[in-house]
Amino acid sequence: MNNRKQNVIKMAHQLFINKGFQATSIQEILDYSGISKGTFYNYFSSKNELLIAIFKTVHKKLEKELNDLLIGQDPSDIEVFIKQIELQMKMNKRNKLISLFEEMMVSNDVELKGFIKQGQLRAIRWLYQRFIDIFGESKKAYLLDCAIMFSGILQYNLKYTYMAQESGPAIHRVIRYSVERLVKIVDEVTEAGDQLIEPKLLERWLPDCRETDQAFQQKICHTVLEMKKGLNYDQSKYIELLDFVQEELLDSKNPRKFLIESAIFSLKSDQTFFEKKDLQKLEKLVEYRYLSLLEN
Repeated sequence: MNNRKQNVIKMAHQLFINKGFQATSIQEILDYSGISKGTFYNYFSSKNELLIAIFKTVHKKLEKELNDLLIGQDPSDIEVFIKQIELQMKMNKRNKLISLFEEMMVSNDVELKGFIKQGQLRAIRWLYQRFIDIFGESKKAYLLDCAIMFSGILQYNLKYTYMAQESGPAIHRVIRYSVERLVKIVDEVTEAGDQLIEPKLLERWLPDCRETDQAFQQKICHTVLEMKKGLNYDQSKYIELLDFVQEELLDSKNPRKFLIESAIFSLKSDQTFFEKKDLQKLEKLVEYRYLSLLEN
């Protein structure tokens, strides 16, 4: 994304925070960001598309920061998960995402409502996948139910704690309280063997991510995470290269093979930080990705 388009997204986001989405006109966006109407419509087909671009930009930044919290950590450590949820809550508050979500939900716009629904499902899927990391494959059949319940528990605990405390709740305490309840719920439903919703339904709800794609995504994320564990922030060059390979393979419909191979070559140039088997595994995943694209 070019810098000028990114600046329009940033300026519009600030206007939406200050005035609200509905109350902000396209002309105000043009004046505030210093672009012409023609340039605006070259970037976005509508104000709705601009709002969606804002959410995607924030989510991409959030996703990176959530993954950064896992660097050098055990994915099954529930304390890391608590930090991730706290990061999400703080970023939502900082970017006023809840108020923007509410404006989108009360609108009659089908595109915006559809985008919100997909976002909510992706949030549930993220929780479900993290719960597999934390609670293990043996409890996988019950973890989608637990992800849905946890989402509701956290949402309403935050809502009513805000109402009960004028100064606002201590977010960390609310999150920890909710996670402690979650642990007991996971144990209870697993022991009872009581499943409400089959995890396979995620494939129907999110048709862009079938089980095979999910497995591939998990392998990429796990491999990159394992390779990052031996690094610290002094080796930011290698962290950036690994992030680039992961993003290119997962986020791009047409990953640029030459650039990916160049990044892996740079990683291989210094054997000090990476084991040979991890580099080979990454190369095999790249090859798998390209073969799957050719087949489709």
